[in-house]
Amino acid sequence: MFNTLLYYRSTYRLIVVKRFVALKSDRELDAQIKSFNDKKHFKKTLELFDKYKENDVKNLSSFVINQALKACTEMRDLQRGMIIHRLISSRIKTDSYITGSLIHLYMQCGDVLRAQSIFDMSKNKTIVMYGAMMKGYINNNMAKKAIDLFSQIQNPNEVIITLLFNACAQLQTLHALNLAKNVSKEIPKSSFSNPYLLTSLLDAFMKCGDLYSAESLFNISKEKSLSIYGAMMKGYIKNNMAGKAINLFSEIQNPNEIIIILLFNACAQLETSEALNLAKKVSKEIPKSFFANSNLSTSLLDAFMKCGDVSSAESLFNNSKEKSLSIYGAMMKGYIKNNMPQKAIDVFNKIQAPDDIIIILLFNACTQSESSEALNLVKKVSKEIPESFFSNPNLSTSLLDALMKCGDVSNYRWYLQDDEINRTKENDELSANDKVVFEKAIDCISKMNKFVKEKNSGSLSLYEPPANKKSSSDGEFNH
Repeated sequence: MFNTLLYYRSTYRLIVVKRFVALKSDRELDAQIKSFNDKKHFKKTLELFDKYKENDVKNLSSFVINQALKACTEMRDLQRGMIIHRLISSRIKTDSYITGSLIHLYMQCGDVLRAQSIFDMSKNKTIVMYGAMMKGYINNNMAKKAIDLFSQIQNPNEVIITLLFNACAQLQTLHALNLAKNVSKEIPKSSFSNPYLLTSLLDAFMKCGDLYSAESLFNISKEKSLSIYGAMMKGYIKNNMAGKAINLFSEIQNPNEIIIILLFNACAQLETSEALNLAKKVSKEIPKSFFANSNLSTSLLDAFMKCGDVSSAESLFNNSKEKSLSIYGAMMKGYIKNNMPQKAIDVFNKIQAPDDIIIILLFNACTQSESSEALNLVKKVSKEIPESFFSNPNLSTSLLDALMKCGDVSNYRWYLQDDEINRTKENDELSANDKVVFEKAIDCISKMNKFVKEKNSGSLSLYEPPANKKSSSDGEFNH
């Protein structure tokens, strides 16, 4: 009897100790995996997850799984995320947080259909899941779907309201503006103490062109955060009121990098000597660490170029240790604006892997040059770039403009009917190189005409015969 009691007592102690060790191990794993994510060491997060999942994935906490999915999302590693999805598929029905993380993963990786499928199959849709879907739609430029989803939510919280205002800002329509106004009148006044919600509503008003409502909201705001100032400055710039953005900047005590970027953007829009002097003054006063932000360097460079101070722009460019594509693009665009196409081409030749925006700027530089060397470069580059680049209508326009301005239309017209296109492609007088370029240009025409017809419901083709064609504007460069 005594031995039996001793046995059970020992067994109980062993179980308690094991549970304590397991609990401690779980807490340590939670802390370690979160630490990796907080430090943006996402590969280490997944390596740690892989180590533990091999032992017993069923006993991993929801927290650990969510952290692993977060790492996949941040890395845009859809394949790894799908593997984790398969491993924990049995837990989706009962764990709304994991479901929300999966929706967020697929949305961020552009797999909207899979995210929708997970959401539709969920019987108990939580506010977190609705938020993940709305955010995903907005990130994938599907703001109307986000708004449609909002109408299904019974008691939206401040996060959902903020997402709605973001969707309205993206749509930039009268209907979106009215919706933002109506919802803003219905929510509790206490919600306006949330700087994120207030900023998103300001942004919606500005992007929908209602400056009066934006200014009224800004003026009655008791605590103005930097994000609210930023939304106002950005809105003024969007509505071509750079002077107001600069006036607002003077009210800010300790501007951060984003505010400084917006100031430089405002100076670039004004293109005056006063704006140039302000950009120079502020650039000398801000911490040097700010220049590690490539967006800030790009916006300052753009301000110098737009205000005609090419030498300051060149000095900033040459002193930049890490040159991003946006900085290269700002230099090229600046040279084009200041009628220095060859310098823009020289900058292009230094770029290892240009994107479609850089190619557009190259074609614009060649258009401005109107030389035989520029024509040869256009032909060469148009053969080498990925086919996917031609889906950008601005690239199609700039390519055609470059070919025309460089005199490559002496033997054929660009405004052709389908039967004319086929005959011209078969023209033996064209060299093999010319035929390749011609076929790509014709493809551009087809895509652009389709694009214009869709926009204008079947209006006339965008392209007129060369004799009447006007020069296209510079391709847009967003930094």
